[in-house]
Amino acid sequence: MSLNTFAQRPAYDGVARLLHWLVALLVAAQFVIGWTMPDVHRDTLPNGLIAWHLGVGAAIVAAVACRIAWRATHVPQAAELSRALSVISRTTHALLYALLVAVPLAGWANASSRGWAVKLFGTVRYPDLTASGSPTGHALGDVHSWLAWVLLALIVLHVGGALFHRIVLKDNVLQRMLP
Repeated sequence: MSLNTFAQRPAYDGVARLLHWLVALLVAAQFVIGWTMPDVHRDTLPNGLIAWHLGVGAAIVAAVACRIAWRATHVPQAAELSRALSVISRTTHALLYALLVAVPLAGWANASSRGWAVKLFGTVRYPDLTASGSPTGHALGDVHSWLAWVLLALIVLHVGGALFHRIVLKDNVLQRMLP
């Protein structure tokens, strides 16, 4: 690829792409775990798939925090889009970032209210977000579930948009996030 070709194909840098795909992989794994783990009730213990759900959630918090910090300090060149597509893109991305923060935080608060430890890699304990027995923390468990469905819908929209750019518009928007 010549330097001129690269200049015509603005791309996210390697760290941004790595963090994007890491978050995508973690979120995909989290949905699989979330769908297959047992329902959480008052006396449920954080074992098995529930422990995995807490661990992957902790990893999502860390990866999304890194991604937000990187994005704030490394702004990519904007894609050349129509005004309407630009508004849709910015809105969808803002909502994705918001939900990638809100969904794990609501789950973390719910885990804290149950007295469950949230640990990164099973060792680095995150602080409790709510007190054990907190009604707010318990209510955030339902919020966590509802927002997860909204996140899934936005992910489908995001993937659909990427495919729309690749297949219909035949532009380079999707390639910006590929190696």
